[in-house]
Formats: sequence, structure tokens, C-alpha cells
Amino acid sequence: MKLKSVYIIFLLALIISCQNDNKLLIIEQQKEAQKKEVVFKSIENGWEFNISPIEPATQAKINNWMEWRNFLTEINLKPKSTIGAFQKKSATLCKKVDALNFTIPTYFDKPQIKARIAVLSTKIKSMDLYIHLNQIPSSKVVKLIGEINTEIDFFQLQLEEIVKRSQIPLEEGEEDITRMKDTARAIPDELK
Repeated sequence: MKLKSVYIIFLLALIISCQNDNKLLIIEQQKEAQKKEVVFKSIENGWEFNISPIEPATQAKINNWMEWRNFLTEINLKPKSTIGAFQKKSATLCKKVDALNFTIPTYFDKPQIKARIAVLSTKIKSMDLYIHLNQIPSSKVVKLIGEINTEIDFFQLQLEEIVKRSQIPLEEGEEDITRMKDTARAIPDELK
């Protein structure tokens, strides 16, 4: 009899403690949902990519670079619904920026362009890393969005610089000097 009453008291205590845990769990879930909502609002407000227009001469040279156009189209589309949409968007941007490096038009296939793409890729992958964490540091994500904007501007300025330099006319005899400096044209040692 005493054993039954001890079991009943133990079960009642267990049920009461479980109910308290459920209340605490619900309160914790509500706090976590509020934190996620604040993070979402912060990222949503900071998700502004401002792509500067490019000069017509440069635009004519990159019109056929589909991967760059796809990247710009993708970056200009803003996710709206949840933090998951922003996570998917950042993963997509990582894939698009990786595709740029393998499809650079021959005219722009220069080390400075590859370096700009590498920096842009690093910034986008950093943003992707931060946005996929359990506790998302929204301030770092928003800061990286600003840095990505800057890197896109620098990339476009580099493209314009290459086009401008190619439009500078060569001086008389400059082409001959350039050919003479070409080591591939040098006379092999056996013939000397």
C-alpha cells in the first residue's frame, strides 16, 4: 500500500515537472522565433545590391558573356519570404560566381580580371557561410553585402580599364619593339 502511494506521488511529480518543462520549452521557442525574425528583418533590409551601369563600349564587349549576365540577373532578384530563401539565394550566387572564372571572354582573360573574380567569389562565399550558421550574425552578412557591392564596382571598373587601354593607339614602332621583346620569337641557342 505504501509502495503504491509512493509510485503515485512520484508519477504526479513527474507529470507536473513535465508540464513545467513544456511551458519553458514553448517560451524558449518563442524567444528563438523572435530572434530569427529580427535576423530576417535585418538581412532583408540590408539585401541591397546596387549595380552601377557600365560604359557602352565595355557593355558591347561583354554582351556575349552569358555567365556574367546570369550572375547580375541572379544578384538583382531579392528573396522575400524566409531566411531559407536568403540561404538558397546565397548558395545560388556561389555557383554563379564560380562559373564566371571558367568562362571569361578571351578579350578579358587577364590576371587582373581573374583576381577580381577571386575576391568577389571569396566575399560571396563568406556571406554564404555566415548565412548558413545556426546563429546568423546578421551584421556580418549585411556588411558583406556592402563589400560585395564594392567588389562588383571594382570588377566593372577593371573591365572598363581594359577596354580603354585597348583603344589607345600605338605609337610608331611600338609594335616592332613589343615583338622584339617577345621571348618566344627569340633565336634558339643551337642556331647561334
